[in-house]
Amino acid sequence: MMSLLRGDRGGQVVLSILLAATIVLPLLNLTLPELHPLHVSTYQLNLFGKYLCYALLAMSVDLVWGYMGFLTLGHGAFFGLGGYAMGMYLMRQVGDRGVYGNAELPDFMVFLDWQELPWFWWGFDHFPVALIAIFLVPGLLAFLFGWFAFRSRVNGVYLSIISQAMTYALMLTFFRNEFGFGGNNGLTDFKDILGFSINAQGTRVGLFIASSLAVIASYLLCRAIVKSRAGRVVVAIRDEENRARFLGYRVESYQLFVLVVSAMIAGVAGALYVPQVGIINPGEFSPLNSIEIVIWVAIGGRATLYGAVVGALLISFSKSWFTAVFPEYWIFALGALFVLSTLYLPYGVAGFKRNRVTV
Repeated sequence: MMSLLRGDRGGQVVLSILLAATIVLPLLNLTLPELHPLHVSTYQLNLFGKYLCYALLAMSVDLVWGYMGFLTLGHGAFFGLGGYAMGMYLMRQVGDRGVYGNAELPDFMVFLDWQELPWFWWGFDHFPVALIAIFLVPGLLAFLFGWFAFRSRVNGVYLSIISQAMTYALMLTFFRNEFGFGGNNGLTDFKDILGFSINAQGTRVGLFIASSLAVIASYLLCRAIVKSRAGRVVVAIRDEENRARFLGYRVESYQLFVLVVSAMIAGVAGALYVPQVGIINPGEFSPLNSIEIVIWVAIGGRATLYGAVVGALLISFSKSWFTAVFPEYWIFALGALFVLSTLYLPYGVAGFKRNRVTV
């Protein structure tokens, strides 16, 4: 672990804070009475857990944008697919406790007069099947997308637009009731996860810890990739693709590997997000969501990994405060923040010293 973080001062600080928060915040929630000034409520802990899922998602985008040079505008697709895989498992755990009391079919299927469970729902009453799908489905989509895009040598703004079209197509598809995923209402009214009540205090604490550990583990994985020989080749491809091809590197293979890993990390973020917010619907595929993720990374600092984490947490906290006070002006505030950071913090918050030198 220490060898991966050698020379990564920012990463050491961020991971240390995350490790401390993983231990301290649950203790403040479980051991202190509600009226204690240091008590962290279950609602606040759940909110922090959601922000950590955003941080995990932002890190996955930084891996492909910062180090591979692919400005992805479609990572919401991988996030949403991971979320739906978890949502399907949670819906199957409801059993006969739904509104219609049908042990086999989710409520929305009963309402739409479905007669049997679709084949793509088979096995989702078992967590290992859902866990495999959380990794496999986003990874497979990324593989297919990258296989055709990279081999066709599509790059630049064209590749970004195609990625945005991909997530928009998924959003339109999942909105359809006959597709079998709840239509515009999505999946909700979850009861249990791994046999524990999803609304119980202990479960919320466990989900927060799982989210924090997922961020730490994914950070170390991404650091291992970017510090490896393959990671150095990926950066070389980003900086001078034609020269890398001339030297004999199979550019598409390296790009495909990084994109698939990134998609799987985004899928895990979506899977951890769903039980904490209690719903997954096609709105998660919205292209606007994918664009906002890019803004997190830009403000935090590209090609640093820890900058993506900081940017996601910073913007998420700001959004929660701003939308509570001035909800109708948040989108303008976010745009202004992005413009100002581009002008005065071109390397993001993580590159503050470099920004000062540049200015």
